[in-house]
Amino acid sequence: MMRSEIPKIILAIALPLVGGWINGYLTRPEIAGWYQGLNLPSFRPPNWVFAPVWTSLYIGMGYASYLVWRDGGGFNGKARRPLILYGVQLALNWAWTPIFFKLHELKWSFVESLALAGAVAATGFAFSKVNQIAGYVFIPYFVWCSYASLLNFVIYKHNPEQTVTIEAITEGS
Repeated sequence: MMRSEIPKIILAIALPLVGGWINGYLTRPEIAGWYQGLNLPSFRPPNWVFAPVWTSLYIGMGYASYLVWRDGGGFNGKARRPLILYGVQLALNWAWTPIFFKLHELKWSFVESLALAGAVAATGFAFSKVNQIAGYVFIPYFVWCSYASLLNFVIYKHNPEQTVTIEAITEGS
């Protein structure tokens, strides 16, 4: 690896990490209150598991995006479509936290999580066409997103009264 590639790798990894850290910051105040008050399923991992899992996934997806950018000629080459898909799935990834933890929209966060899992699958497939290793990196990410969607669904089903609608928010103001 050439020294000139190191800043590009760092930037590619930093992008998803920064979004993840911002979402982690937004999430923390909700965990001890609202989230712990939910009827949570027995298969939910302990809270401490989420930070290292997401950090690992963000590092992997960031590095995979670098590999695709490098091997696919950036946005002017065959990497263009896979990188656009990557941006879409990253935006969906970052959007889930405020929908779930800030708006307390259990149903819509579940719907959003399904869109995210689909975007992750599409991105992993597109990445594999440019760099096979980059595609493989998305497999654990897809598995985790699928598990998170299941978890979100069960929380939604066990806590229907917790879902706050936008109408209720605007009527209460």
